[in-house]
Amino acid sequence: MNGINRNMMKILLGLLLAMMLVVMSACGADNAVNQNNQQTANSEQAATDEPTPAEETTTVYPLTIKDDTGTEITFEKQPTKVITLVPSETETIYAIGSGEQVVGVDQWSDYPEEAASKPKVGDMTTNIEAVVALNPDLVLASSSLNTDAITKLRELKIAVYATDPLTYDAVIAKIENLGHIMNKQSEAKAVADHMRDVKQQVSDAVKDVEKKKVYLEFSPGWTVGSGTFLDELLSLAGGNNISAGSSGWYEVNAEEVVTQNPALIIYPDLKEEPNPIVVGIESRPGWDVIDAVKNKQMFAVTENPLVRVGPRLADGLLELAKVIHPDLVK
Repeated sequence: MNGINRNMMKILLGLLLAMMLVVMSACGADNAVNQNNQQTANSEQAATDEPTPAEETTTVYPLTIKDDTGTEITFEKQPTKVITLVPSETETIYAIGSGEQVVGVDQWSDYPEEAASKPKVGDMTTNIEAVVALNPDLVLASSSLNTDAITKLRELKIAVYATDPLTYDAVIAKIENLGHIMNKQSEAKAVADHMRDVKQQVSDAVKDVEKKKVYLEFSPGWTVGSGTFLDELLSLAGGNNISAGSSGWYEVNAEEVVTQNPALIIYPDLKEEPNPIVVGIESRPGWDVIDAVKNKQMFAVTENPLVRVGPRLADGLLELAKVIHPDLVK
């Protein structure tokens, strides 16, 4: 990531995720269920007026659709100037064939390659003035990571479609909804169908297998629990997430990991040598007795497809399955 020390970025991300965890913990497990139900309802909302995206390949405007914040947005015509505030939305808008409409992206949007040359509108903090100057008719945001920016942009009467998918299927629904908004329904359907096919392929391959105990450290000192898309991906891939006893994203409990004794440890390839996650694992007292460490069952996976809630989440799922059950998933 250009211009910012990566380790510092990881720490900042961890702190932000910790704040998100406080909110999730206050609401309890029902919060995740309610959000998933809301996302399902949002997907259905996009199909309430005829013609429906499932039946037609051309969007009829004006189109009114509800996002994951419960906000209804009406589009009088197909958006022609789109800004994305997080990399997952950048990847999604390009995947459905609307890259030419993108006029601005966040600093971390590096895929596809052409997205990196777009004007930048901030990093974890959105530059509101830069967004306004580009005069967008649609801003795509994360409802959990871009909260302040969403509020400010809506006060300025700028259309913001914000999502926070917590499951693989919710990511698919988001992609199809964006296809409806951008009049790219056929393209979005192709992306969604591919994701469904990968999920089915993995599910069929591991359906009868005994799940392996897995520990995932997605950032130095941070793991992921229940109610998250990463926890679901581990389960879909035939793993048993040892951190699922707690919800959300949280700091590693080193003693608990030793007690749980995972058979595999998985972490993202951070493109740093040495990888700070590996350094942390190897330096923690007592971790040398963990089966995954003793048996050298520690595996790096490609970072961005695993942690971005966009089309490449299918690649992340498939790679996890290959690592957890290499004899079954090719």
